[in-house]
Amino acid sequence: MKKILLLIVLFVSLVTVTQAQRANRSKFISDSLDLYVSRALTNWRIPGVAVCIVKENKIVLMKGYGIKELGLPNLVDVNTLFMIGSNTKAFTATALAILQSSGKLSLDDKVTKYIPEFKLDNKLAGEQAIVRDLLCHRLGLQTFQGDFTFYNTNLSREEIIQKLGQIKAPYPFRTKWGYTNSAFLTAGQIIPRVTGKPWEVYLKENIFAPLGMSNTLALTAEMPKSINRTVPHTLNDGRLTAIPYCQIDGLAPAGAISSSVNDMSKWVMALLNDGKVGNRQVIPAAAIQATRQPQDIVGSEHHLNGENNFELYGLGWFIQDYSGHRLVMHDGGVNGYLSSVTLSPQDHLGIVILTNTDQNQFFEALRWEILDAYFGQGYRNYSDTYLANYKTRATADQATDKKLRDSVLLNLRPALPAENYTGKYTNSLYGSMTVTQGENNDLEMRFEHHPKMFAKLQPLGGNRYYVTFSDPTLGKAVFPFTVQNGRVTGVRVKVADFVERNPYDFKKE
Repeated sequence: MKKILLLIVLFVSLVTVTQAQRANRSKFISDSLDLYVSRALTNWRIPGVAVCIVKENKIVLMKGYGIKELGLPNLVDVNTLFMIGSNTKAFTATALAILQSSGKLSLDDKVTKYIPEFKLDNKLAGEQAIVRDLLCHRLGLQTFQGDFTFYNTNLSREEIIQKLGQIKAPYPFRTKWGYTNSAFLTAGQIIPRVTGKPWEVYLKENIFAPLGMSNTLALTAEMPKSINRTVPHTLNDGRLTAIPYCQIDGLAPAGAISSSVNDMSKWVMALLNDGKVGNRQVIPAAAIQATRQPQDIVGSEHHLNGENNFELYGLGWFIQDYSGHRLVMHDGGVNGYLSSVTLSPQDHLGIVILTNTDQNQFFEALRWEILDAYFGQGYRNYSDTYLANYKTRATADQATDKKLRDSVLLNLRPALPAENYTGKYTNSLYGSMTVTQGENNDLEMRFEHHPKMFAKLQPLGGNRYYVTFSDPTLGKAVFPFTVQNGRVTGVRVKVADFVERNPYDFKKE
């Protein structure tokens, strides 16, 4: 009997300790987060990070870590600007939901009511598409389809909408989710048709200014002019390097905003407080709720705690359940930047993480670490787990690239003289590009809508060329030329999946 009682006491003690440990996991924020982030800066090779946690309408933590630019001592602070990429989308969707709340439009209105020239390759889909379709990625396109044409190019917003109508959707209308940046641009262009004000002006007047987001920029063109700003970075041949700011104001409503954790805390707190700032109703509560209603099934999500849950999409937000909590969240990525914004509305919890390199998964790892701390989940060290997987993939990619570079060093002759590959090529969606001859048998490619970018092509033998882009975010690739009856007729162009997953077939004129 004494042994049984002793076992019961031990069991109760263990349960009590375990529960206490789970209940006290939030101490991770106050006791361990600084060390966790500082260690990650080194391990992930991230120059700078900014983090904000809000809970119950109060700032729990707001801090900058690291530096703004590699090689310079300027430290990140809470007002330092980062590009937030696709976290812009929630602002665009909320702006349109505000207009719906004020009776100036309906999210179920047809797009052609405001943009009569809007068309899709599927004629009926173009006629039937509503504003809501643009905001939840259900036009039938594949994820990122068309983005090489639209991203960081000299195309205007009107030209992008026109070219969107030329993309051949691989799926029937409203049958499959496919992340479509050009659709969000189109949605944003409805705002000036309704209000008479450009998207960027409407956001400043109706969201940024009322919330006190005084440092936030709507356009990428404004970022280089700012004083307290980070610089974008990437890894190029294993070296961390600063890169130019991307210029995506043609796609602005999909990803152009730059902000700080201080300003983003005001956005997050307003969203968690039903649109109120103090006693002021800045954003209608109905507008916030409209963006959080699930519209489409993205797929399923497997978490390291063993959970498997559906992932849904609202309007500018991903939605999923995790550990019994409904999460409203989004990630953002543009050249040199990755970010995440996460809301747990029932817990009045918000998390903002901003980084100035596009080669890390720490922005994701830290989110789950913070959520687990608040939700009483055990410590999993997501950063190290994600880093191990990242290094495995990076090692494989480097080995593949080394084989290609070694092949180049063999001076393998192309199947035809280099001048046979030169000339003008066209793609029905993108437009034109030209190939000229460089030194030896090297070739150089220049693209009509990327005037500041070029690609260097080195022969791999036959009709295949090893390609390096002057913009490292476009990756490295092998371009195969097609030859018929001894004549070059075309080339297949492929950029990094970060920009677009689909190849482009260019025909030689």
